[in-house]
Amino acid sequence: MPKTFGRLSRASSLDSEFLANPRSRLRNLLILHRIATEMLRGMRRLHFVGPAITVFGSARVKEDSIDYGMARTVGQMLGKAGFTVITGGGPGIMQAANRGAREVGAPSVGCTIRLPHEEAPNPYLDIRVDFHYFFARKYMLTKYSLAFIVFPGGFGTADELFEALTLIQTGKMRDFPVVVFDEAFWQPLRTQLDTMRDAGMISASDLDLLKFTNDPAEALDHIHTFVRRSPKHSRRVRGSRLLGEAHR
Repeated sequence: MPKTFGRLSRASSLDSEFLANPRSRLRNLLILHRIATEMLRGMRRLHFVGPAITVFGSARVKEDSIDYGMARTVGQMLGKAGFTVITGGGPGIMQAANRGAREVGAPSVGCTIRLPHEEAPNPYLDIRVDFHYFFARKYMLTKYSLAFIVFPGGFGTADELFEALTLIQTGKMRDFPVVVFDEAFWQPLRTQLDTMRDAGMISASDLDLLKFTNDPAEALDHIHTFVRRSPKHSRRVRGSRLLGEAHR
């Protein structure tokens, strides 16, 4: 059996086991142990990344596209502004943002996910953290980010966008700006959000942190407006002597 096929078959098996019900108490305990191990590993790897912005977008975007060039520029601007750039670590928009950060000497991080149609990680990562469980990966991206920047993408990108909006709406996250790039692509979504607001399904204030734009400078201004008030931004991270981190 080819190595890649075996790895992906195991990943698919883990997914089936995790989502299946019922399972024995011992089997559920083993699943919880796997989840906890994955999350602890992620916390250890990302603990010292510093103030970071996560960039989302499609892996299918080509290198010669306008969106790729824009994401690369955004990565450069974020890096120059002192931010670490985090992505899903794959090709397309993710590669462009990581590439831009690397080009200006800023930390570039990829939180990759194991999928049946697995893509190779992009070559512009300083730190790479592999995840099997989507929710563990999404938790890490939210926990260690000060803002999200969303480029055109598919279901996964939309999932990340709406999870952030839900956490903002329910007060679980405060002063967490979300910037959406390519106004033409996202116009139907913007119209739907306006419809939801007008119908009373969401409040106008739920959209205060959301910014649609085509301008990287405008995006950075929007992020700075809220990030400077974020408790995450002012929190100092200290190393632990017990864990060999006293030099940090």
